[in-house]
Amino acid sequence: MNGFSGILRRELRLALAGGGDMLTLVLFFVITGALVPFAVGPDRELLARIAPGIVWIAAFLAMLMGLDRLLRPDREDGTLALYRLADLPLSAILAAKVIVHWLTSALPLILAAPFLALILGMDPQTFWRTLLSLLLGTPALAAFGTFGAAVTVAIRRGGLLAPILIAPLCVPVLIFGVGAISPLGGPDQAGAALLLLAALSLMACALSPFAAAFAIDWGEE
Repeated sequence: MNGFSGILRRELRLALAGGGDMLTLVLFFVITGALVPFAVGPDRELLARIAPGIVWIAAFLAMLMGLDRLLRPDREDGTLALYRLADLPLSAILAAKVIVHWLTSALPLILAAPFLALILGMDPQTFWRTLLSLLLGTPALAAFGTFGAAVTVAIRRGGLLAPILIAPLCVPVLIFGVGAISPLGGPDQAGAALLLLAALSLMACALSPFAAAFAIDWGEE
């Protein structure tokens, strides 16, 4: 446990050292959502209907921006090879990376969501449902992103390939995330979408460190 907490602190400290990266993600998230009203026009009814999809797509695209920095620096400076020799399993180290990736990529977007909600003219009820769905769904995006970074870490320009690789995995998260915000079938459907979203995040966070560890082993052999 001490080893895991040490890795967690190290990864968090390194991630926070590049504070400009988080600001870039937040600005990209807000600007992506803010551009949509210019494209579809000032129709408030239309914006209210598509706002959940806008928020989730903006969050998904913003979280893709940091994938190349998850493992590639560790591979280039030899830290990744040392991790494989450590007493702590590689899957546990990658689990720490999933946690830090969520804290430094998803959490800032959730905190910035009120600005985007204001731009899109969300009502309070929709806004709170949006926050809840992001809290439950973004851990899955972080887990899938870590897996994609692991698969492509040994590939030159793998940062361009990772988003394409994980995009199909993230489609269910986007579907249930939007369904939890603007359910067509009423509150029961919203509750079911939230439960499925939480289940996806739990499964992804539980399985992705092992899958990512296997992918790195296979890629470096």
